[in-house]
Amino acid sequence: MRALLLATALIAAVAIPPVLAQTPPAATRPDATFERDRQAILAQAGDYIVRFDMRETVSFRDGYEPLEPKTSGGHEIVRVVEDTGEHIVLQHILVMEHEGQTHVIKHWRQDWTYQPETVLTYAGPDSWELTPVVEDARRGAWSQTVWQTDDSPRYGGVGRWSYDHGRTEWTSDATWRPLARRDATRDPIYDRYLGTNRHALMPGGWVHIQDNMKLATAQGSEGEPTVVVQEDVVNTYRKSDAYDPGPGDAYWTATAAYWTEVRKAWDATIARHGGVRIEEEAQSGSVVAAELMGLADAIQAGETPEAEAVTRARALIGEKTAAP
Repeated sequence: MRALLLATALIAAVAIPPVLAQTPPAATRPDATFERDRQAILAQAGDYIVRFDMRETVSFRDGYEPLEPKTSGGHEIVRVVEDTGEHIVLQHILVMEHEGQTHVIKHWRQDWTYQPETVLTYAGPDSWELTPVVEDARRGAWSQTVWQTDDSPRYGGVGRWSYDHGRTEWTSDATWRPLARRDATRDPIYDRYLGTNRHALMPGGWVHIQDNMKLATAQGSEGEPTVVVQEDVVNTYRKSDAYDPGPGDAYWTATAAYWTEVRKAWDATIARHGGVRIEEEAQSGSVVAAELMGLADAIQAGETPEAEAVTRARALIGEKTAAP
């Protein structure tokens, strides 16, 4: 049970949805660079041993002491869910062993879109908005949008792949993000992050590096948020055949069609409202997360027909969401 709780705590709350993707004319695309970028994104798929390393390093508020470093890890598979050329969807799934039993947990999702006209960005508590990307910023760039375990949004940013000095790396612009579960459950004085994300390939895997500023409302005013503490995050994904990824693949085979419809429901809501507003809870992420995840488990267990689960999921998203 302890391993299962650890896995749950690791879930980041985890690309523009397909319905929002904009396909540029082929003549505007530098094909060699475009294909190199695509292969870098697709190289993140595989079976991994993952290590999560999160460290608050420098305090910028009098009296605040940085937390002790937090490290953890586990087994995680990453699968290509969709690849239309200019839009790629990667799904992460945790595969945890405990006392002879395997526990599978759908983890975060990352969507990549080439030369996006909009990106879904965090706009404050419980709110995300479609933000236009100006032409100069999107030329040759990729957006990455990260979604939570229930496919509700987390954050989005735009950046470019670079290949300098022998390193293949994508670097985002500064992106606003809500608190991760590791912080939200502690009720800290900060209430949001402003972070830069880097995805870099390395021998035998890849690494996700986050440069996060943790911010709080300005003291004594309702003005611009102020930095409380710097956090450095290094999450490494090293390919491994030391565990059986089969249970994770079996879960996805049983539930992929359901999650496709859930993604479509989120996409439709976001397209209709120009974003989305959904209440979040510290422990579970969005208020619909527990039920949406439970419906998937019930499908795999044969307890709920897929069509019934999809109908309930659509209704739930419709009931609990609003315009940002």
